Amino acid sequence: MRAGNCKNNALLKKLSRARWFAILSLFSSTVSADDSCKHLVSTGNPEYPPYLWRDPGDETRLIGANADLMQLLAKEVGVPIDTKYGGPWARVQEEIKSGRADIIAGAFFTLPRLDYMDYVYPAFRDTRSVIWTNNRTNLNYKKWSDLIGLRGVTVINNSFGESFDRFAQESLNISTVSSLEQALKMLQMARAQYLIYEEDPARAYAAKLNITDLKIMATAISNESLYLTISHKSACNSSDMRARLAKAMYKLTRQNVMQKLVETNIQLWRQQTARQPS
Repeated sequence: MRAGNCKNNALLKKLSRARWFAILSLFSSTVSADDSCKHLVSTGNPEYPPYLWRDPGDETRLIGANADLMQLLAKEVGVPIDTKYGGPWARVQEEIKSGRADIIAGAFFTLPRLDYMDYVYPAFRDTRSVIWTNNRTNLNYKKWSDLIGLRGVTVINNSFGESFDRFAQESLNISTVSSLEQALKMLQMARAQYLIYEEDPARAYAAKLNITDLKIMATAISNESLYLTISHKSACNSSDMRARLAKAMYKLTRQNVMQKLVETNIQLWRQQTARQPS
């Protein structure tokens, strides 16, 4: 019995030591992950005023309401966030897929995007996507099927909600271009019969380009929410960081900070475009 007890005691000691090594290893990996997250790089759609656009004074940076929101978020989570220009919208998503950027500062929810990034809840802004036409086009839009047989245009990799995206792929003829500016000019020159884009950014760009012969259909294509997202390949994408981001976003949305940021940046966009040569 005494020999058996000794063996059992020795085994228990080995198991205890193994358990402690496992706990210490897990703690070390957590600390290592936290240590690797010294700052976050956010990016987004650069043709998205008043939410995001390139800083005329430093075109490597993005400014706008969403960029300002990132600064408030940085203070809440205790990690600096730099909002940088990552190229056109399609390239921005490649930057997130590769992990070269950590955060998209404003994206709609789609199932395919879950393959390369996590969404932070709650959403921080609701947006309205609409049909734009030029004044010479006689389009009485009331429902999605009214667009069947017409030539449409939008910006590549844009989403307008899962349901509409699926309908468009199956039933509509929509060309995609790399920039909103190009899409608006196509519409102006009647190379497309309609443009699908969010109301506020398209209105802002049309004013910048001095395109005045456009109109918006009263019925929206979709009403979608903007989310913060974080790349699966980001060194900062840990359960702790996702929780901190979600808590901070909940606090900021409860304070309704985006409304004030949007209003401020509408004025900034107007001031900047007014200073540009015509």
